[in-house]
Amino acid sequence: MLSRVAEALFWVGRYVERAEDTARLLDVHFHQVVADPATDEGETCRVLAAVMGVDADTPKDIRETLEVLGYQADNPSSIVGALHAARQNARGVRESLSGDIWECLNTTHNELPQRIEAARAFGPAPFFSYVRHRAAMLSGHADATMSRDHGFDFLVLGRSVERVDMTARLLAATVSTPSPEDGWLATLRACSAHEAYLRTYQRGVEPQLVLEFLLLDRLFPRSVFHAVVVGEEALTRLDPTAGRVGAGNEARRAIGRTRTDLEFLPAELVFEDLPKRLHDLQTVMSEVSDAVSRRFFGGSATIGWSLEESLR
Repeated sequence: MLSRVAEALFWVGRYVERAEDTARLLDVHFHQVVADPATDEGETCRVLAAVMGVDADTPKDIRETLEVLGYQADNPSSIVGALHAARQNARGVRESLSGDIWECLNTTHNELPQRIEAARAFGPAPFFSYVRHRAAMLSGHADATMSRDHGFDFLVLGRSVERVDMTARLLAATVSTPSPEDGWLATLRACSAHEAYLRTYQRGVEPQLVLEFLLLDRLFPRSVFHAVVVGEEALTRLDPTAGRVGAGNEARRAIGRTRTDLEFLPAELVFEDLPKRLHDLQTVMSEVSDAVSRRFFGGSATIGWSLEESLR
């Protein structure tokens, strides 16, 4: 596979996942600000800006935050910016995508202006729901219409790397808010995890169990551990050769260490050094992305931008 095609598919996976997870993150905190008058709106916006790497002209209220992280087309960490970047990458490799995938991305791109206008006029909740549904549609088309070749593996790898990064950011935003105990239910709902959590534990929402579920659960597809495993499996298929000593490449070593750390982390210690652990997950995913670029994409010119770059 040509490196430019592989890289484009990798970034399509990342950008679509970024748009979806940013919509989930904003949806949680927008409703928290609206529903609870006691919520410190400025502090909530500061936390959101920090976890998303917005370090200049930090939004002062939820409306400004929605503009910067929701609707700003030239910002690749915003919902609209990520969707535009996904479509632009896909446009250059249409021959490697099914017609359904391209139609989904292109239609979403064309509908965004009217969706943004409606969100500004009547509230962002329908816009967030629309983005989540379109991302789920694209994921379904990829699963149903793409051959399980290297192109599919690069798409899945990009999605997995971004999912780990964004789930860590969502948890960091919850932990960093002034009253995190009020946000765990919303965090579960943001990850579409509330029903699965209740079926798993058959008890009320408890912070310890929420963290266990979203960080360490082996079966839930939006948990950090599950996404790490899926990403590692994709990397193994892409580069199966390994010597008698060590892993085959830097990306596999980095993601393998992360998988091992999570796999053997005692559940009762999930709160220990939690902010550092969440930041380390983001850093490792940036390292994995850089290592994948060096190993597979050397010299290509596809559009890609890691959220971690804004924090360096």
